[in-house]
Amino acid sequence: MPTVGVVRDDLFKALGKEYTEEEFDELCFEFGIELDEVTTEPAEAPGQEPTIIYKLDIPANRYDLLCLEGLARALNIFLGRASPPDFRLVEPASGQRQTITVKPSTAQIRPYVVCAVLRGVTFDARTYKSFIDLQDKLHQNICRRRTLVAIGTHDLDTLEGPFTYEALPPQDIEFVPLVPCDRGAFKAKALLDLYNTDVAVKHLKPYTGIIYDSPVYPVVLDARRTVCSLPPVINGYHSRIQQTTRNVFIECTATDLTKANIVLDTVVAMFSQLCADPFTAEPVDVVYEATGNTATTPLLSSRTLEVAMADIRGILGVDMAPEEACRLCAKMQLGPATVTQGGAAIAVTAPPTRSDVLHAVDVVEDVAIAHGYNALPLRAPRAHTVGAPQPLAAVCDLLRAEVARAGYAELLTHGLCDRRDLVAVARCEGGEEGPQAAALLGQAVALGDADYEVVRTTLLPGVLKTLQHNRSLSVKDGLRLFEISDVVLQDPTTDTGARNVRRLCALYTGNTAGFEIVHGLVDRVMQLLQVVPAASYAGASVSKAAGGAIEGGPWREGLEYFVRPVDNRTFFPGRCADVVLRRSGGGSGGGGSGAEEVRLGSFGVLHPEVLHAYEVGEYPASVLEMDLEPLM
Repeated sequence: MPTVGVVRDDLFKALGKEYTEEEFDELCFEFGIELDEVTTEPAEAPGQEPTIIYKLDIPANRYDLLCLEGLARALNIFLGRASPPDFRLVEPASGQRQTITVKPSTAQIRPYVVCAVLRGVTFDARTYKSFIDLQDKLHQNICRRRTLVAIGTHDLDTLEGPFTYEALPPQDIEFVPLVPCDRGAFKAKALLDLYNTDVAVKHLKPYTGIIYDSPVYPVVLDARRTVCSLPPVINGYHSRIQQTTRNVFIECTATDLTKANIVLDTVVAMFSQLCADPFTAEPVDVVYEATGNTATTPLLSSRTLEVAMADIRGILGVDMAPEEACRLCAKMQLGPATVTQGGAAIAVTAPPTRSDVLHAVDVVEDVAIAHGYNALPLRAPRAHTVGAPQPLAAVCDLLRAEVARAGYAELLTHGLCDRRDLVAVARCEGGEEGPQAAALLGQAVALGDADYEVVRTTLLPGVLKTLQHNRSLSVKDGLRLFEISDVVLQDPTTDTGARNVRRLCALYTGNTAGFEIVHGLVDRVMQLLQVVPAASYAGASVSKAAGGAIEGGPWREGLEYFVRPVDNRTFFPGRCADVVLRRSGGGSGGGGSGAEEVRLGSFGVLHPEVLHAYEVGEYPASVLEMDLEPLM
């Protein structure tokens, strides 16, 4: 949940009433937010009172509450002191809209832009700071640290339309950045190098990697080719926003058009109240040169949802009249609300500020908040259920205990990793391809994240990283580690395009590789899961006294396993084997022509190059990794 800090006195002034801390805490609870902390900042000058700051926890999807303007407006409407504003698009007095042309080159890096103009804005020190802070909060929240959307705001009076949005080679972009503005003009690449190395501007370093290695950088230019911004990193100094700014040009460049429209609508809705004509904005025509299509933004869109009264009454447990439900919706800015279907449903309108309302259940939640959670009746559930783990989870819990009893220490490692982690395991440096590389890299689910690139397709990198970060431990006498967790593989047959696979990974390292130790673990795990070894594999384990039956049972009917030598680039040549499960209808020890074989995984001595890639090459190591779900 994002935390928003507001000056207490400014908030109370906007609410038109002063509260005690306890009263305001109760109001926050009733509205569905939380007063997390109260802090005091020292006075700015002698004789002034210290500043009291209220830090509020805001639901992550309520972007309209991330600034004082939106928070005060929502609370006043909730308390019945104000009505929801009517947001309007108005044409410019000149009759000529601003336009921005999107060049085809932007498709390589950041293809979308949406814009708006706020006319006759009046800033003071507080509203100016709030305007900047809202952009920072949105950048960290819905904009995903500017990877999805980056907001640029400019003094329109310093610029000349029409505008263009282009992607140019970095050496062709030169301008004076907003930060630092005292060092003159920079070439784009040199500016990013500065942000990566100079601690004075280190707050911008996290955003440089979004475009740093791209052959072209996105840039917004006015008619005189003045650089307005280099998204998503920095705006130009020439068009900077100041307290004296009267006309604001807003541009949001994006890789996600839906998110861009939500962000632009939020900024416009929050600060259009400062315009000479409150709650109005001028539209901007966005012309996509590649297709010839024109979009007009901001959308300031509203949506109408119909909610059955049976759902409201059933979920809340309150016999509520539809007119009362409409009144409660209006308190949460979901209006106007009307009764439909002869009282069987209500129709509500979600304004531009409520992009979080996606489904009828969101309306029911707001009705519950407006009604008051403390006013909802308490009752015992009509149906009683007993929770139980899924069969796979129950078996894995038992297996964890047994592997731990075998002397292995359990790990819980991160599910995300870099592609180079998988490359190191597959030993496919230099562009080599093969079955191992395809299994580890080809099935990986890619992420649009600055810190991680893929979801892991093997547990081995996590186990080896744990060993790497615990090199101070003495392993010469043998160290055993294991993890039972999920990997994720691409699967086009599922709704999400991916599926989770539960696996066991165990590692032994010491003075010797310990191949026989992990081999023994294979047999122990299969014995615990009541899977009989195939007669050809069991060898001396066949008891003649038992009439040819294999000792160690009872065994599950129709299942048997064996190991098969294989070549695998992760392991040392000649010291690797696959664990294979055979299913048949012929009972224990069967292996007829109708048998189905399933490869569960591999075990063996890790190749020295894999160990050295993780800086743990001092001692040899053996590893087992196998799927558990086929054994269920």
